[in-house]
Amino acid sequence: MAELLDASGIRLGASAENRDDAIRQVGALLVEIGAVAPEYVDGMLEREESVSTFVGEAVAIPHGTNAAREHVKRTALAVVQFPGGVDWDGQRVQLCVGIAAQGSEQVQILSSLAHTLLDADKAAELREASDPDTILRILTATEEEAVQ
Repeated sequence: MAELLDASGIRLGASAENRDDAIRQVGALLVEIGAVAPEYVDGMLEREESVSTFVGEAVAIPHGTNAAREHVKRTALAVVQFPGGVDWDGQRVQLCVGIAAQGSEQVQILSSLAHTLLDADKAAELREASDPDTILRILTATEEEAVQ
């Protein structure tokens, strides 16, 4: 996971008006770090309309539709933390992990992230992180554990 995420792809202490605003923020961060073209964000919103990306533990993992993959420049993650929470179809989300994946690796990334983010202790630590290094450490350590 370390090759997919660095400190420039992490925003802490953000706030969002609603789910779509949160998706736009994590999508804009993917654009800012050079992972996707702006059109990919529309695919993220489209995906959310058909299937919620809320996974539990106050975490959502929005990603684009299959058609939106043509707008991915490189596979990457972006993380935006919303300490005040965002209403996500009736659920409260405090951590939004955006995924940009070019091909079949999206399934592996989703699986690895779900493994980490559904661990109550790790999810709590990520939601409460006060520096990007904490998020990097947790996600990187989990990826190494998953590979072993």
